[in-house]
Amino acid sequence: MRFPQTDGQTMTLTLEQASILLDFTKKLDINLLDNVVGFMYTGEGAMQKMAQEVLTHLKEHPDAWTRVDTILEFSHSQSTKYYALQILENVIKTRWKVLPRNQCEGIKKYTVGLIIKTSSDAESLEREKVYLNKLNMILIQILKHEWPRNWPSFIGDIVGASRTNESLCQNNMVILKLLSEEVFDFSSGQMTQVKAKHLKDTMCSEFSQIFQLCQFVMENSQNAPLVAMTLETLLRFLNWIPLGYVFETKLITTLIYKFLDVPMFRNVTLKCLTEIALVSVSQYDEQFILLFTLTTSKLKEMLPLDTNIRQAYANGQDDEQKFIQNLSLFLCCFLKEHSQLIEKRQDLNELLHESLHYLVMISEVEETEIFKICLEYWNALAADLYRESPFTASTSLPLLGQPKTETPQRRALYNPVLSKVRLIMVGRMAKPEEVLVVENEQGEVVREFMKDTDAINMYKNMRETLVYLTHLDYTDTERIMTNKLYGQVNGTEWSWKNLNTLCWAIGSISGAMHEEDEKRFLVIVIKDLLGLCEQKRGKDNKAIIAANIMYVVGQYPRFLRAHWRFLKTVVNKLFEFMHETHDGVQDMACDTFIKIAQKCRKYFVQVQVGEIMPFIEDILNQISTIICDLQPQQVHTFYEAVGYMISAQADAVAQERLIEKYMQLPNQAWDGVINQATKNVEVLKDEDAVKQLGNILKTNVRACKALGHPFVVQLGRIYLDMLNVYKVLSENISAAIALNGEQVTKQPLIRAMRTVKKETLKLISGWVGRSNDPQMVCDNFIPPLLDAVLIDYQRNVPAAREPEVLSTMATIVNKLESNITNEIPQIFDALFECTLGMINKDFEEFPEHRTNFFLLLQAVNSHCFPAFLVISPLQFKLVLDSIIWAFKHTMRNVADIGLQILYQLLQNVKQDETAAQSFYQTYYTDVLQHMFSVVTDTSHTAGLTMHATILAYLFTLAESGAIVSPLDPTNASQSNVDFVQQYVANLLKAAFPHLSDPQIKITVQGMFNLDQDITQFKEHLRDFLVQIKEFAGEDMTDLYLEEREGALLTAQQEKRRMQLMVPGIINPHDMPEEMQD
Repeated sequence: MRFPQTDGQTMTLTLEQASILLDFTKKLDINLLDNVVGFMYTGEGAMQKMAQEVLTHLKEHPDAWTRVDTILEFSHSQSTKYYALQILENVIKTRWKVLPRNQCEGIKKYTVGLIIKTSSDAESLEREKVYLNKLNMILIQILKHEWPRNWPSFIGDIVGASRTNESLCQNNMVILKLLSEEVFDFSSGQMTQVKAKHLKDTMCSEFSQIFQLCQFVMENSQNAPLVAMTLETLLRFLNWIPLGYVFETKLITTLIYKFLDVPMFRNVTLKCLTEIALVSVSQYDEQFILLFTLTTSKLKEMLPLDTNIRQAYANGQDDEQKFIQNLSLFLCCFLKEHSQLIEKRQDLNELLHESLHYLVMISEVEETEIFKICLEYWNALAADLYRESPFTASTSLPLLGQPKTETPQRRALYNPVLSKVRLIMVGRMAKPEEVLVVENEQGEVVREFMKDTDAINMYKNMRETLVYLTHLDYTDTERIMTNKLYGQVNGTEWSWKNLNTLCWAIGSISGAMHEEDEKRFLVIVIKDLLGLCEQKRGKDNKAIIAANIMYVVGQYPRFLRAHWRFLKTVVNKLFEFMHETHDGVQDMACDTFIKIAQKCRKYFVQVQVGEIMPFIEDILNQISTIICDLQPQQVHTFYEAVGYMISAQADAVAQERLIEKYMQLPNQAWDGVINQATKNVEVLKDEDAVKQLGNILKTNVRACKALGHPFVVQLGRIYLDMLNVYKVLSENISAAIALNGEQVTKQPLIRAMRTVKKETLKLISGWVGRSNDPQMVCDNFIPPLLDAVLIDYQRNVPAAREPEVLSTMATIVNKLESNITNEIPQIFDALFECTLGMINKDFEEFPEHRTNFFLLLQAVNSHCFPAFLVISPLQFKLVLDSIIWAFKHTMRNVADIGLQILYQLLQNVKQDETAAQSFYQTYYTDVLQHMFSVVTDTSHTAGLTMHATILAYLFTLAESGAIVSPLDPTNASQSNVDFVQQYVANLLKAAFPHLSDPQIKITVQGMFNLDQDITQFKEHLRDFLVQIKEFAGEDMTDLYLEEREGALLTAQQEKRRMQLMVPGIINPHDMPEEMQD
């Protein structure tokens, strides 16, 4: 190993020499350590690797921390000092509890001394910033163990020291800020609940000393960096300190008068004022009004009302741009929480309008993050005003002769500003997911392939806001949109961007108007857009206009259902667009067609006024002309759409005739290939023929998806031929693999053959899943299927086995339930062991087989459990082993399925008394042991609720006497409860020797005491995991992963419930069928 040395020579070093660092009987060679660290950062290749290995071993040595003081004192390298601090941090995080008390005190004193020494003068404070930050973090780690019990005077000490020296004070502010973050922001899951609460209470009770220090600095110090740091620290405190410190002191006025207009402090000050504005209590109304009036008055001096904020932002420095963003946050937070206070006071109305004026101006800034902040406020305001008097069928435009309803008072107050917001929303509308034709950065019109999730979320929020704004004043929305449309038609405002945002806005308010108004408005819109399509020349123009027409009509199924002439015109226009080869137009035409077909299906199979036959007949007559320019995947979409129409035909005979006509084209092609193959089976080795079969089957899959059970007439027609093709292609694939090895599966021909097999299985499972006559399926469709599929799967090489075989069997079991129980042994013989052999080597290989295998197991366990009682004990053990294997997976979906199967299995077993007792004797302790191994494994914390549920169930079984025979045959006199308690205690003691006996005793006792209350049981389990992890020094935030996910789901469901109550908020295509009209 060669090290660059300071004098220009190069020093070489062998691994033996570097390893001297690991010999703790010798004095530490600081120069050698400096060189090794230097080499780790600047060396390369094998040498760098060697340096890294030596340093890792040194860091992990149990006595490494005893050398930290020597390194910090004598090393000349910042990197080495930083490395020493990492060693120190490691010992504090993982071994603090087992260090002798005097050593803990020594480390504590040493760390404090170092911090004071490094931060006592301004120059070293700046120079040693990174090093000092690490030292501060180490002190925080110590405090989490020591304060307040072993270091009750800490707050007093740090406040006292701060009054002696400004540089020291500045760093102490950093420490207090970090402590606040650790205790109030990051404590969940990092420490037990009891400990976190204790630290919070201590910090609140001692806060007066900290507050006096902050106040003292803010009032007296001339040291700008210190004041800035104090404000930053105060900002962290503001979300938890007792409210008296905020509202019963001079804090608000000091912040506004002293710091708000000082450029260096204005951003952090505004953030502090925003934190205060977020407080939601009623006893400080006067102070909130003061906060608002003083801040807005100061604002008018700093940023006059006539400033063009959009331009100011575009030309501003970074700091000025941040100020505008912070200003939007302050105004939005204050008005959201406290606008009612301001609204009540007549004398403050002008100030309210001025602050809203600022927000409107800020909403025009070309910066997405800032717009999102404003959008959230406009959304909340519009929703709030709407809820005061929601939409009813009679609140639309008054009919002639009826008195006009009075505008609610609050709505009248906000009306002038809401009109400006409507204009901004229409002008800035984000792109909906359905629009596939876009203008790229080079100004070209192209098809969009990547979905932009940010833009989709922005669209959803803007759409919701605009719907509320439309409800609040429909006439104003219509006026704005009609004026903008007029600007497009007469060319004064024509541009792709303007047309797009306008049409996206028009499409987004579907359902928010009264049906009569909607009709009048849409007739104008559709006529104008069709007119534009005729008027504009050039492919790009046409493509943009076509995309907008399709988006708008697709959003108004209610209008189309009520106006057959328009529906027919629109569908014919879509057929026209299906021949338009511009990128994206055909895709969008097919997507819009399928949406309209789903929402208006019955109108296509009825004879409409002025027509001689249903429109579906027309479509079926010219189907080959309509689809002649479409790509295969577009044809599949088209077929699914027509399938939805046919599914609306209630007369079975008429429907059967339509299906026959509908499948005529694919059936002709199918018969052609099958007839050739009957004469010469080699045809099925021709790539084009095989690809054609794949495409025909894909068409069938989509048709089946739309038609459901009635598809049986078509499936019956091709079923046996299809299974024969499956067998032949399987033999071809096996022969090719035998001849050329597994790599042959990558060849196009073999891949096309596998596509045919996959689509066959997809078609069968799709139909079975939608069928409604289990007995008929069992008698007619299952025997030939099992015959074709099972043996083929078993004798194929793993790489050629289709995972869809497993998922198809799972679908069949889930659908046919007990009807299929007798076939389960046959299915298991063919699929179970050979698949288990593919997935029991590791957790990653064959991911699809893995998931589908466990889904099949879950289906059998749920619906055909008696089949498990008749298989041999050896096979049953395999089943149980595979369930245990499932919940040990790190793939979360597999682990979750495994836990669900186990829980269901335990409940199923209990129902059968004789099976139950032998199961408990053979497997109970095994299952318990495996459960504890995943519970305490850090990569499985997401399954905590299920872990708790299963463990509580197992303990309940022992406690309730459900287990009759003794679990420990060697000691029959011992009760099962005592045995289980002892067994679990021994298990935990062996796995976690650092836990004390009382800790383990409390843990086990608690599990028995709480086994009837899953929530409490889970908290108890989590506290136990925190104790384990605390020792190992691991991150604990993931222990709360499940809660976070659960809270999100509940919030989502509640939001959906609220949305369904507001007409137009839910996209018409996401509406439940029964709420369409």
